[in-house]
Amino acid sequence: MESVNYTSKRYALLLGFSAWFILFSFLLRIVFLFWQLDEIDLSIINLLKILFTGLAFDLGTLSFLAVISTLYMLLLPKKLIGSKIDKIFIYSGFGLTLLIFVFTFFAEITFWEEFKCRFNFVAVDYLIYTFEVVQNIHESYPLYLLIPSMLIITSVVFYYFIRNNFFKNTFATKISFKNRILPFVLSLTVMLFYVFFVSNSNAEWSKNRYNNEISKTGIYSFFAELRNNKLDFKTFYNSISDEEAFQLIRNNLKDDNVKFLSNDFSIKRKITDSLEVNTKPNVVFILIESMSASFMTEFGNEKKITPFLDSIANKSLFFKNLQATGNRTVRGMEAVTLSIPPTPGQSIVKRPNNSNLYTISNVFKSKNYQCNFFYGGDGYFDNMNAFYGGNGFDIYDRGRGSVLSDKIKTTRHNIDDSEVTFENAWGICDEDIYNKMIKVADEYHQKKKPFLNFVMTTSNHRPYTYPENKIDIPSGKSRSGAVKYSDYALQQMFKKAKNKPWFKNTIFVFVADHCASSAGKDEIDVANYHIPAIIYGENLIQPQKVTKLCSQIDIFPTLFGQLHWSYTSNFFGTDVLSKKYQERALMGTYLKLALQKDKIITILSNKKTNTHYNWNKTSNKLKVIPINKFELNETISWYQAADYLYLNNKLN
Repeated sequence: MESVNYTSKRYALLLGFSAWFILFSFLLRIVFLFWQLDEIDLSIINLLKILFTGLAFDLGTLSFLAVISTLYMLLLPKKLIGSKIDKIFIYSGFGLTLLIFVFTFFAEITFWEEFKCRFNFVAVDYLIYTFEVVQNIHESYPLYLLIPSMLIITSVVFYYFIRNNFFKNTFATKISFKNRILPFVLSLTVMLFYVFFVSNSNAEWSKNRYNNEISKTGIYSFFAELRNNKLDFKTFYNSISDEEAFQLIRNNLKDDNVKFLSNDFSIKRKITDSLEVNTKPNVVFILIESMSASFMTEFGNEKKITPFLDSIANKSLFFKNLQATGNRTVRGMEAVTLSIPPTPGQSIVKRPNNSNLYTISNVFKSKNYQCNFFYGGDGYFDNMNAFYGGNGFDIYDRGRGSVLSDKIKTTRHNIDDSEVTFENAWGICDEDIYNKMIKVADEYHQKKKPFLNFVMTTSNHRPYTYPENKIDIPSGKSRSGAVKYSDYALQQMFKKAKNKPWFKNTIFVFVADHCASSAGKDEIDVANYHIPAIIYGENLIQPQKVTKLCSQIDIFPTLFGQLHWSYTSNFFGTDVLSKKYQERALMGTYLKLALQKDKIITILSNKKTNTHYNWNKTSNKLKVIPINKFELNETISWYQAADYLYLNNKLN
């Protein structure tokens, strides 16, 4: 007993730190519980599940730290215990680790405010794109309060450990090598158990998403996402035979004017329009950052923050029941450019082998169009430049020194300082990027070359800053202000474009990349995937309100139908206005994949489980109903086929 007590003193600091981490993690969990009190499914049993599941993941996090600590103690010679080098390593290591963990707790609170979840793949991305993220944090949060608070908490905890002799006991206990083996072996065993047998998805025990997220531990979730950056569909999801999957998909894509080009596992087909004419209007496509349908008066918003979009909707082909495929910009880009469902894991925009694919640019280039991509920041962010540059677009971006691979054959144009009136962490304001787009449109009009100008906006994004004195809401105060400024910038762009000689031969398409928030208590928050989509062309597009349920992947196929183009398609999207169109929407998170057909939602989970729901549109609640085998297989077919085509290089 004395030997155990004697040995434990050398590990007093590690044990004390572990107790501190568990306490703070518990308190953070309680904060999140009260934060979402109205939306969690709370009972005594569920509360205990949350706390004990959370404790299990806290211990898993600590096991990795314990391996590092006990390995150091194992390898340090006995004579150096308590030496200057030992003190330097332990003092500095403890202080740095403590500061990192305190920072993590603060970061989790700000991340929860934005995304209503623990660290996920977005946090992994944020680690990569440090410039934008650091600038965004600087512009969004009071760092003059946050940084001192972190330093004060770190200092107080550090002092507590000094005052209570944790360091003294650690340095004074010269235990033998033999007595150091067991702590290391135990730590390593526990860590390996978590590595091989515990998945972050084990925390997802409830139908209520908030219950699951609060059960997790932020640091553990972060490294789990870092490890599982991409997911093989058949490994993690229930599947059917590839033959059945493609048969179901091809049945969904059939139409009177469609002819499939092969009988193998493919969706490539020829679409022939009997009314084809040689029309080549310019297309200005605006992918609007975080523009939820709920912001528009047309969908019941009473704040009047989208007057331009509301005014033009009635003069356009206006999609009233269109769903985004995901909750990130790259998902929206993937959906409209590749016309593909959201495959599990990362968006194809950010995956390897994502160049020379069959995208909308192939259709436009077959008609002799010039394709341009505009982004107000540095397009290295989210791999945008590599994706669009590698798939037929010239690039116009701010550029901060990032260099494209020599393998990507494109022309990159820098947006100069002289063209910028306002800029924040994410890039130049929407007015500036539209001015650049108009300038390029003028150039190609003079060359008598039809163009597709694809613009990704940035202003409707935290920190919600924009030029002063443009609208009646001060900059940097709220999402409503950013939405209203984004709408204002669209209006200014439209006014300027109207005076251009190319305007009357130009179609404008306005679509959101995703909603401002997609978080909710259910696996998929259906209402938070609802986005506006507008196709406007003076004397080119017949105004109409489309009430059919549809998806982002249908935008360009519907536009091509309006233009009466015949073209080759490798797209999962179809013309919504076709008589044979089958209503459906495809939605996903990083791990959950869903098919919506009217009020029926089928969700696939990465744990090879599936759930069938009835969706109440009024309350936005999902009610579990018995699985329908055909609808389950149909849901699987969309995602399995998309995954198959990507993995087998058949998206070209």
